[in-house]
Amino acid sequence: MICLFFLNDTLLFFRWDFPFSGWEVADDHIRTGAGGTDDDYLILNLHIPGFKLPTSVTGMTGSELGRITFVFDTICSADCSLYFIVDINKKFTNVVKSWSGMKEKQSYTYVISKNASYTFTWAFQRTNQGHKSRKLIYDMAKIYTISVTNAVDGVASFCQACAVGAEQSGSSCIPCPAGHYIEKESSRCKECPPNTYLSIHQVYGQEACVPCGPGSQSNKDHSACFSNCKLSYVKANQSMTYDFSSLSKGGSVMNGPSFTARGTKFFHFFNISLCGNQGEKMALCADNITDIMLKDVVAESEYYSNVVKAFVCQSTIIPPDSKGFRSALALQSNSLTDIFLGATTETSLGSVHVNPEMFNQSERKIPDVHFYYKSSGVTATCETGRTSVVTLRCNPAKPGQGEISIPSSCPAGTCDGCSFYFLWESAEACPLCTERDYHAIEGVCKKGHQEILYFWNEPKLCVKGVSLPEKKSIRCETVDFWLKVGAAVGVFTAVLLIALICYFWKKNRKLEYKYSKLVMTANSKECELPAADSCAIMEGEDNEEEVVYSNKQSLLGKLKFLATKEKNNHFESVQMKSSGSQNI
Repeated sequence: MICLFFLNDTLLFFRWDFPFSGWEVADDHIRTGAGGTDDDYLILNLHIPGFKLPTSVTGMTGSELGRITFVFDTICSADCSLYFIVDINKKFTNVVKSWSGMKEKQSYTYVISKNASYTFTWAFQRTNQGHKSRKLIYDMAKIYTISVTNAVDGVASFCQACAVGAEQSGSSCIPCPAGHYIEKESSRCKECPPNTYLSIHQVYGQEACVPCGPGSQSNKDHSACFSNCKLSYVKANQSMTYDFSSLSKGGSVMNGPSFTARGTKFFHFFNISLCGNQGEKMALCADNITDIMLKDVVAESEYYSNVVKAFVCQSTIIPPDSKGFRSALALQSNSLTDIFLGATTETSLGSVHVNPEMFNQSERKIPDVHFYYKSSGVTATCETGRTSVVTLRCNPAKPGQGEISIPSSCPAGTCDGCSFYFLWESAEACPLCTERDYHAIEGVCKKGHQEILYFWNEPKLCVKGVSLPEKKSIRCETVDFWLKVGAAVGVFTAVLLIALICYFWKKNRKLEYKYSKLVMTANSKECELPAADSCAIMEGEDNEEEVVYSNKQSLLGKLKFLATKEKNNHFESVQMKSSGSQNI
């Protein structure tokens, strides 16, 4: 049997001579036989007609239908190679993994994402150099176990408790509905809690329900987690709400051009399915996509191995002017990531990190939102699988779908082939508007009415949300009215104060006059008692006399003098004469 395969643009020639043994059973493993020559390819085939999910996970929107896992090692003294080859529907054959040289005992897993007929092939070659004599007969590959899950008409590799109904009928088991796990205590089917998805590898115990990541929720059948395009951000008393529904249809970006070693021009084309759609992956990449109608490809994508459906997928585009084609060619379409991990403003989620050096930092205070994805399978260069980070940045200058860009330092979207980064700038990536995003301006008060107008803060860094309030008019009191009232009150108060001052000043002057007159009379007639006089001014009495004096004590000083004189009893005895005494 002769087979031809391509691996990294290298033609591989597989030959199997039937008279010689390819693989043989040996104790707890199978191993390669002697073969005809040292450069023979020793072939082992395993055919799986199809796959069927358990009832509890039937109808899941996830990408995994099953998986094949095998444990192997190689013993080599030369340049031996082991190839793992996958054939789908006997039409499409690919070498998905290869190992060279001696390898310690290890395992490898391949995820089946499409329900079809598969043929798995292991091909071992001791050396690619031809020898007339046998020198490497003891070089071999060993496979210890091969496990395929969810195979049609397959058998269980081990036993575990099954679910039973409310009324047990003999020893029969019942299948759990979609999104239900088997409760250990009662062996009954129980639905997974909200915002968790059911692991395809385990349906026994509540630990089979895996929590969704931040900013995500589970779909109806608990088969996967997805983003509903809405996200809330709260930090340092700052609350923001994002709504990316306008971007749920996805976007695409093409970079380049790049050139091969022979000068062929090509572009890298990426399709991104961001959120919504109940977790369904909407990004499509297909080979020769310009030569067939896209809707026909989608309708029959189950039967096309060159059409991939993922959250982020990639194709290599060769323009028609590069090789003289009539139309552009899309080649090497593959899924980059098909599992949504979560959406957050944090720069890391699990083992996936955002490289801050990939894009320039935003000058605005609005935080970027990062959508994290990963792949369900692994590759030869990415042992833990591929990851993708789509960064959404608020940019009011780019309305609608905005613009998607890739790092300038990594023109293929990745620098290591495993981690892909995208920057999606759009006004739709801004948070929803709130009352903090506008301000009011009050107009002047005219005829008892005042208008209040509302304007957005500049620059406007929000979309949708609350609407800008309409202008409104309120009753008001004019400034002229209150100014007049204040002036009148001031004038009245000033006049009152002046009148009081004048009144008390005049009264004080009259009292000073009366007192000085009384004192002068007492000093001029020491031997006679002064005539009774009053210092008070009778009602209606008005003294028109002007008193002019100088160098005399004040009223307070005079009062003090009189008080001191009375205290010291400075009185004089005066002999009074009467008219009666003269007659005696």
